[in-house]
Amino acid sequence: MKTTATTVSFEQLGLSSEILKALRESEYDAPFPIQQEAIPLILKGIDVIGQAHTGTGKTAAFSLPILSRIRRNGPVQALILAPTRELAVQITTEINKFARHSSGIRTVCIYGGQNIGLQHSQLRRGVQIVVATPGRLIDHIKRESIHLNDVKYLILDEADRMLDMGFIDDIKFILCYVKEQGRQTCLFSATMPPEIRRLAQDYMHDAQEIRLNEDEISLDTIQQSYLVVREKEKFDHLRKFVENADSKQTIVFTATKQRAQRLLEDLRKQGFKATTIHGDLSQRQRDNAIYRFKKGIDNILVATDIAARGIDVPAVGHVINYDVPAETLMYFHRIGRTARAGGTGRAVSLVSDDRVEDFRRIINKTEQPIRRLNEEMGIAVPPPRQQYQSRRRNNYGYRPGFQRRDSYSADKNYSHSRQEGNRSRHGDGYEYKRSTRYGFRSNRRTRWS
Repeated sequence: MKTTATTVSFEQLGLSSEILKALRESEYDAPFPIQQEAIPLILKGIDVIGQAHTGTGKTAAFSLPILSRIRRNGPVQALILAPTRELAVQITTEINKFARHSSGIRTVCIYGGQNIGLQHSQLRRGVQIVVATPGRLIDHIKRESIHLNDVKYLILDEADRMLDMGFIDDIKFILCYVKEQGRQTCLFSATMPPEIRRLAQDYMHDAQEIRLNEDEISLDTIQQSYLVVREKEKFDHLRKFVENADSKQTIVFTATKQRAQRLLEDLRKQGFKATTIHGDLSQRQRDNAIYRFKKGIDNILVATDIAARGIDVPAVGHVINYDVPAETLMYFHRIGRTARAGGTGRAVSLVSDDRVEDFRRIINKTEQPIRRLNEEMGIAVPPPRQQYQSRRRNNYGYRPGFQRRDSYSADKNYSHSRQEGNRSRHGDGYEYKRSTRYGFRSNRRTRWS
């Protein structure tokens, strides 16, 4: 069903008084559409499939009713799975904010890159809500440091992203440890590919669907534009856009981690306060970069696509695509980093002359206007140049006409999992070979970036 409803208040949704107090202190005035539709259903114990784009309040949509229903000082009762460590930390932060007056409810975030012994210690002290990435959660299950027998609420957040990253077998493995009887399952996703629907059919019961913005993939609060230039001219135009950003925070997306690092160095040489997040950084470095960006210490974040779904900074006013993304859908996830929580923003794409056709596919995917800035800025459109692959890389480690996935993730994106079947990514940052039944690991492990 496609939902449309009149605006209601949080008080009318049936939330507890402690949560309502926390919402008032956080200046949450009225629920967003996904919250307005999902919260009453979850409070009634109904399985929910929620489709809404990033930045529309999905975390509150599932966490608020869980906090209202959970048993205080009990065992682990709610399990929330997220594809990346950044998203897992973001969800945990939001839940802790909503639960600040709800005594007897503790939340722990477990993900790869953090000391597993520390996480085990936190679990031993007693928690009611666990937010986890799949690989590290499987580690805890195998170590028997976590027990999911009493889980009543199971949330799959960014489900389409988890499928893209090859976590479907991990998710099915985890679900074997969560009792089906009495379990409420909620699935939230920006898109609804067939794999998501099959997963819902297998593990959900009489689920109610909530579809918001399904016909229009982009956000109408974002002013989208692009500039066609030669590759060697990109940095000069980037510098001008950043200088005219009205002191608002800006995220600059690049195709590779090498390109992100080199671009960061060049921006700093020009006197800009910039930081970066990509797959060659340690967890501490990534956390520090996000902290500095959120606090406004640095107002430019240079990022690979790992950040497209894992950073929630309401103050971001501009997104600049330094490189056109390899996948059309990733464009919309990137620009969704601005115009958060009902705000407005601007997205600018620097399209090199050999990527014009790629960007044309993006233009054809959205009904929202994407302005070409060449005429407005008096910049001639260079003649189209055919894409090609070359062994020679430019100064940013980037092959013109060729894009390579960044080698990062909290639980690594292993794109060939379907073919290999026995490859998995575990949260401690090492790759283990194991059977599809998860009953074996070899002693050989390979460090990943």
